[in-house]
Amino acid sequence: MRFLFTVQGEGRGHYTQALSLAAVLRKHGHEVIAVLIGKSDSRQIPAFFINKIEAPLFEFSSPSFTSFYKQKRPNVLLSVVSHFFRPLFFKDSLQFIKRKIEELKPDKVVNFYEMITGMAYGIYRFDKKMGIEMITLAHQYVLLNPHYKTTAEQDVKFYFLRMLSRITSTRASKILALSFRDMPGSEERKIVTIPPLLRPEVFELEPSNGDYIHGYMLNAGYFEEVGEWHKKHPEVPLHFFWDKKDAEEVTVIDDNFTLYKLNDELFLRSMAGCMGYATTSGFESLCEALYYRKPTLMVPVHVEQEFNAYDAGFSGVGVSAKKFKLTKLIEFIPQYAPDENFGEWVRQAEERFIKEICG
Repeated sequence: MRFLFTVQGEGRGHYTQALSLAAVLRKHGHEVIAVLIGKSDSRQIPAFFINKIEAPLFEFSSPSFTSFYKQKRPNVLLSVVSHFFRPLFFKDSLQFIKRKIEELKPDKVVNFYEMITGMAYGIYRFDKKMGIEMITLAHQYVLLNPHYKTTAEQDVKFYFLRMLSRITSTRASKILALSFRDMPGSEERKIVTIPPLLRPEVFELEPSNGDYIHGYMLNAGYFEEVGEWHKKHPEVPLHFFWDKKDAEEVTVIDDNFTLYKLNDELFLRSMAGCMGYATTSGFESLCEALYYRKPTLMVPVHVEQEFNAYDAGFSGVGVSAKKFKLTKLIEFIPQYAPDENFGEWVRQAEERFIKEICG
């Protein structure tokens, strides 16, 4: 089968999911004919994705939480609400999606939580008019599952995230809800619970317990926060990654504090060898940390990541905080008790993805 991918181009997670799925599909004799990436001007496509996806890449403008960043954390409500009004200004992107689907004529479209793609399916109805169905996948779709229960407080907090999830999956033939844990899906809502699809490189590394904290900052504004903590605790080695656009590949602050431009292989090696992980709570890296059994400090940047951290807490991934208080991570390490069933759940991923996407 011939697949067209559309990817939300913010952060690291959707890119690594796309790489993983592309490898699995090719292993089973299928083809990824192109990848359409919805992104803002403030973000660039990571080099690791460009080098490894092995398919033509096309960019188009798409709404982004980062458009509303202040120095560190965006206004969550404003960010989420903006997702629903800004597409009015993305007519060119909607038409771009339409042209590419009509030109490439894929058998199926796989949408990695990209909003404009969902809206394009709602407007142009490619499934009905061209017989090209769309399958969507993301962790956030767990929120649409009636078997997933949240508190009244969480229902209010994640209300707009549920709305966004519905928009990205408009007219989807199947909604794959990536989950830390197995749970029933919902045939009525076309929701299938599925394991996270980790990259092959994850399984090639043997974890070890080093003396340093591994970290990832989605927003460079957190650099000052981590730097302030480091001044008070200079004896603790820090290996942090960021995706600052104009950063050098390696920025050495001092002997115990180094910043690396996002590099997928180096990132995984660093995670596998660390004593703990501090992150802005992307779903994919939380799964990698859980697989390597690394205690994690989760510092969500926006509402999507707040949900990732909330859900990860049920699997014992780590503790949450509003700031990079690395002392909290160090204090948590002796109490770390992760989900023992996660490894078995992850190993089912390839078989389940082929069944749900190619069936």
